[in-house]
Formats: sequence, C-alpha cells, structure tokens
Amino acid sequence: METEDQESCNVYGLNIHGSVVTYYPNYIFDSENNITEDQTSADEIVYYVDQANNDEKIKAIIVEIDSYGGSPVGGEEMMKAFKHSKKPVVAFIRDVGTSAAYLAATGAQTIFASRFSDVGSIGITYSYLDYSEKNRKEGVKFIELNSGKFKDTGNPDKPLSQEELALYQRDIKIARDYFIQMVAENRKLGIAEVSKLADGSTLMGDSALRAGLVDRIGSFYDARELIKEKIGSEVELCWKN
Repeated sequence: METEDQESCNVYGLNIHGSVVTYYPNYIFDSENNITEDQTSADEIVYYVDQANNDEKIKAIIVEIDSYGGSPVGGEEMMKAFKHSKKPVVAFIRDVGTSAAYLAATGAQTIFASRFSDVGSIGITYSYLDYSEKNRKEGVKFIELNSGKFKDTGNPDKPLSQEELALYQRDIKIARDYFIQMVAENRKLGIAEVSKLADGSTLMGDSALRAGLVDRIGSFYDARELIKEKIGSEVELCWKN
C-alpha cells in the first residue's frame, strides 16, 4: 500500500488486521516498543477517527479489513466510531472480515469485498479447552475454594456444571441477539433476515452482496475511486496504523 506525505494527506487509511481487541496489552510490546502480535485495538482506531474528524484537511477515511474478529466490545467501539464519523468512511474487506471485524465494518457508509472474501460469521463463541480429564489422569485434583458457586465458572481445570452451561448459553444468546440487532440497523436489513444468517457461517463476496452484508464487489482501488467521487478531488492517502 502507498503512503503519501503526511503534510499533503487528505484521506486517512486505517487497518483492522489480526485480532480485534479493546486495547493493546503491555505484553505484546518488545523492548523497542514494537507490537509483536497481530492485533488491532479499538483505542487506536477511535483515536485516529477522532483525529480525522478534528482535522479540516482530512476529507474521508478508508478502512482495510483482514481479520477474523475478536473482542465484541472492540468491534462495537470501532463500528460506532465509523458510524458517527463526520467524514465519509469506506471499508474494503480483503481475505476476511468476520465476527467482530465485520461488526466494525458495518459502521462504514460503504463496504466493498472481493469475490474471494469471507464475510459475516455473525455470532458469539466462548468455547475453550477442558483440562479436567487430563488433570485427573495425571493425578492433579482441582480444589474448589470460592465465595459463590459460580465464581470458578469457566476455569478450564474443572468441568462445567449444567447450571454454569446454562449461564453461558444465556449470555451468548443475549450477545448474539444484540449483534443481530446492530447488523440489521447498520445494514438496513430486517431482524429476521439477519437472524437467518447468524449461524456463525461465512459468505463469500457475491453471496454477501446478495444478502446485503456488503454494498459492492471490489478492492482497495475501487474504494479509493469511490472516495475520490465523495470528496471531489484526488485522494492523497496516508496510512495511520
């Protein structure tokens, strides 16, 4: 991707790559303060959207997405930043724009995707490995000491009780319904339409277009041309993250 001189920049380029997180944890930085894991934080995206909104020279924002998702809160915060931006936001999905990353994309005014892109995966997962049987075979016993019967819920060293499973399934359904609601609102689709798609599966570009999850088939260059039309001038782009 090209990067123009910061002084002549009139469009910000933002990347949503790797895992979506709310913030960068300290452990992903090396001794020279370089990020060592493939993550994108909502804090960073929101910061640059605010910066663009407060800079008269910046006329629009283009967002490149290549992510399987991650934190639903991180995706929601990115989505709201794009949705409420004072400047036009155009997103394009490369290989993958799914789950929390797709939620973020729905805040853009226009979403492009390649015919090869995987799009959607509307749903929630909290799956994890249960080590309790392995521990039992190795002679390791879990000693449960807590202030309430649900305090150790989700500890991988003990199996889930039926009550604990019911709690998780309750919250997963609540989160799924909210995800559906946000996608339906942002994409101007019916709740029933989105609910049919919300089984966690993905759609390739053309199918995503027919389902209303994206607006156009295209790539960075097509997104750039649309921004050129929107701002009425040549695009001088600088990538911010």
